[in-house]
Amino acid sequence: MHKSFFMILSMTGYGKAEAQIGSRNYTVELRSLNSKQLDLNVRMPGTYKDKEMALRNSLATEVTRGKVDLTIYYDSSGTEKKVTINKALMESYYSDLKEVAEHINQNDVDYMSLLMRIPDAISPEKQEPDENEWKGIEKLIFQALENFKSYRLNEGKVLEAEFTQRIQGILTGLKEIEIPAEQRKEKVKERLMNNLEELLPKDKIDQNRYEQEIIYYLEKLDITEEQVRLKKNCEHFLEALAETESQGKKLGFISQEIGREINTIGSKANDADMQRIVVGMKDELEKIKEQALNAL
Repeated sequence: MHKSFFMILSMTGYGKAEAQIGSRNYTVELRSLNSKQLDLNVRMPGTYKDKEMALRNSLATEVTRGKVDLTIYYDSSGTEKKVTINKALMESYYSDLKEVAEHINQNDVDYMSLLMRIPDAISPEKQEPDENEWKGIEKLIFQALENFKSYRLNEGKVLEAEFTQRIQGILTGLKEIEIPAEQRKEKVKERLMNNLEELLPKDKIDQNRYEQEIIYYLEKLDITEEQVRLKKNCEHFLEALAETESQGKKLGFISQEIGREINTIGSKANDADMQRIVVGMKDELEKIKEQALNAL
């Protein structure tokens, strides 16, 4: 598949949209961080709470995964009334308070301060849902979502470049390890022969038995199968990067397989030069695993 169609997306995202709707300046913000599942938190004006479930279902299909926060808020114009004053209740209390004050000859009374403390004297203005206003809010949500998707895609391009670089680093290490792996065979033969000659005279060494032991020992250290599987897993990883849908979980699984082969090569290395290369490949893989957690 041509690389221009890659679809790695970052789980980190941010989108914002603002507009004046009626007498209010509305802002919609959508942001996300990585998470194994979808954890969606919605904060919106209470007037439109009945819209929340449908909104959640719609967003769930779009954002797929991550710890996601959607916030919808507004700034009102100065002429918008926000509270209701219960005049009848306050007048009733005022009449009673004034009567008591006169009865006890208390003239210096701050009636307004007392009246403001009365429960239900002042209450928030009940807002009725406005379908036209909600349509405007929905457009803002859509704009914020599009900006959010663009952010995820751009961050995904950074991830894709990082993944490719790290996989190439592992493949380079895999190529470099061929030379010390081949040289190791001669080192092993020489070391085993020297050990035998220290224990037995040269003319007492059974060459056939010696050759059998060499073959057995080298087979235990052979990493050919691991090299083949590691190369295939790296190629599989790069193929997953080029798929038309983001494959974050798949990349995580493949990286585990890559780690398994690198660890086996390390356990069979028994050679300082090979171990040095293995450590380099492990370092590249750790960086891949860290970034895979942020791939959608």
